[in-house]
Amino acid sequence: MAETFLPYGRHQIDDDDIAAVVDVLKHGALTCGPKVDAFEAAFSAQVGAPESIVCSNGTTALHLAMMGLDIGPGDAVIVPTVTFLSTANAARMAGADVVFADVCPDTGLLIPDTLEDAFLRSRKPIKAVLPVHLNGQCGDIQSISAICREREVAVVTDCCHALGATYKPPLVGSPGNGQLEDMACFSLHPVKSIAMGEGGVVTTSDTQLAARLRILRSQGMMRDPADWQQADLAFAPSSGDANPWYYEMQELGYNYRATDLQCALGLSQLGKLDGFVARRREIASLYDRQIDARLNSAVPIPRTQAAESAWHLYPVLIDYKGLGKDRAAVMAELAALGVGTQVHYIPVSSQPYYERLYGKQRFAGAERYYERVLSLPIFPAMSDDDVTRVVDCLGKVLR
Repeated sequence: MAETFLPYGRHQIDDDDIAAVVDVLKHGALTCGPKVDAFEAAFSAQVGAPESIVCSNGTTALHLAMMGLDIGPGDAVIVPTVTFLSTANAARMAGADVVFADVCPDTGLLIPDTLEDAFLRSRKPIKAVLPVHLNGQCGDIQSISAICREREVAVVTDCCHALGATYKPPLVGSPGNGQLEDMACFSLHPVKSIAMGEGGVVTTSDTQLAARLRILRSQGMMRDPADWQQADLAFAPSSGDANPWYYEMQELGYNYRATDLQCALGLSQLGKLDGFVARRREIASLYDRQIDARLNSAVPIPRTQAAESAWHLYPVLIDYKGLGKDRAAVMAELAALGVGTQVHYIPVSSQPYYERLYGKQRFAGAERYYERVLSLPIFPAMSDDDVTRVVDCLGKVLR
């Protein structure tokens, strides 16, 4: 094993990030405190969204979005099959069925043709479509949104890879700008654009929806007297004032709150987002040039025209069958040279749980993408020499 191992992704925590968390530990509320509101305001300013609702992770962000749309039994949601489990699981957690859609074989992204096909195959009313901004790249969101608007179907973008990416012209996650999406969901897992330990965010332009999501993330507890239904319990008989201890739960919610510790770290990291994403783009461009000049056995995924990527991941496509190489062996040989890699993702429709629900399904584009894709290391602290080293090692292994 090489002395310095390069994982496929790594967070970058500096002394000021640590100091921000320590300050909360020493002086602040650990949860349900002011850092939550401060983080939400800063996130909204960063992405240009009127409302940001922070929660415990990207999966809970997606589940909150499903609940906010009242998606449940009898409904169906379209999800591209190349994504992380949580995109589809969020719909199932809400009780809805998942209609999987095929993807572009070269980018792994949902495209208009495969979306139309998924609409045609569904036996239940489609209530939402969840386009996934895979690897940090965005697909043809304008065409996808137009298809959904014609059918009066909600668009909830899975932006868990894409914080810092930009549509042309709006920012990813800014539903009020161009009406491309009703909600956008983000992950702040350590290998994402910024790290909160775990964390998620839903953005929307609908203030009433945002208020409801904040209630749903905290057990469904309603503390505003204007919303209470049980007046005989809520108000003091003598004065008519609201009882100070009182709250109501009018629908089922969950404990999906983010802590002040997480939000303090997120606030500190958010100030570095532009620099982190700029460096990821530099690394991706350097990979592009070096792979194009020095390798003919690995091809970077095509660049989409809808947006500028945040490059959460840097995937290449490799014809393992044509090379007579086994992907697992390639990954093991690279690991021995100190280069970590990963595969993003196994098509969700092929998971045993979903095959039991819907039977075996074939998606030619997804299968073609999955059989060739390999994610190489990319994170802001990588040097130019690290990129050269990865390409050198990849060339050595593939030869």
